[in-house]
Amino acid sequence: MLSRVAERLYWHGRYVERAENTARLVNVNALLMLDLPGPVDVSWQNLIDISGGEEAFASHYQKLDERNVIRHMLTDARNPGSILTCLRMARENARTTREILPTEAWEILNATYHHVRDSGSTGVARKNRHAFLNHVIAACQELAGLYEGVLSRGPAYWFTQLGRHVERADMTSRILDVGSAPLLAIRREAAEDDPIENALWLNVLRSLSAYQMYRQNVHDRVNAEDVVAFLLLDEDFPRSVTFCLNRLNHHLERLPRADDTRRATGHALRQVQAADIQRLLGHDLHAFIDEVQAAIAAVHEGIADTWWPLPPAA
Repeated sequence: MLSRVAERLYWHGRYVERAENTARLVNVNALLMLDLPGPVDVSWQNLIDISGGEEAFASHYQKLDERNVIRHMLTDARNPGSILTCLRMARENARTTREILPTEAWEILNATYHHVRDSGSTGVARKNRHAFLNHVIAACQELAGLYEGVLSRGPAYWFTQLGRHVERADMTSRILDVGSAPLLAIRREAAEDDPIENALWLNVLRSLSAYQMYRQNVHDRVNAEDVVAFLLLDEDFPRSVTFCLNRLNHHLERLPRADDTRRATGHALRQVQAADIQRLLGHDLHAFIDEVQAAIAAVHEGIADTWWPLPPAA
């Protein structure tokens, strides 16, 4: 496989996963707005911070409010991290590799991109937002299922899955960051077994479709320690950071010259598995997640340096 083809497949996998997880991240905030009582305020600034879009937002919007933030994250073509941009880039990478990917994948992605582009103005509104985001999530899941079901286990599958799991590990950690309270400005003193805190962690689980699997594995009320442990360390839940890093190692084993990248993946995995959850919750979970994201970024750099060290493809 040509280096530029491998790169496009990798980024195709990342962009599809990023579109899905951006939709999930926005859903967290929207659901919390419905669940939380009046004394608790929701900070839209933190949604921008978590997605890493501070500069892009500030360059195009003067007022930081709900409508501008939602438009920026969903349908703003000027934002490189918006759902519309991610789908456009995933579509472009799929278009240039159509002879490798299943025909149905192109059809699903093309239809989803046009739907988001054409209905984006109505999808920003509160009354339509949940359905709009769920449509994006369902389409991305359909693509993932298609690749699992019909794509031969070869370089095309492996590079697509590398992109998918690097992005998923990173975005799971970002969504988990909601639980360390940067997404909320809670303007009241928290108490033990506070229902506000419980609602927060419940929505973190739901944003990753993790609630049912969590309940099957944890026979206790939803609480911070168990939720963080489940999403970081569970080896069987497909969206946990540990599961994603293990899958990265599995796919890397099938590719040549992967030793350096596997070492970076192993370092990230050891860092996650060494986490003392109780201590982190008592101190600074946010700082720990920043370190995990840096380790995941090192895995990405290892992949890029190994298989496409030339200037990036379009």
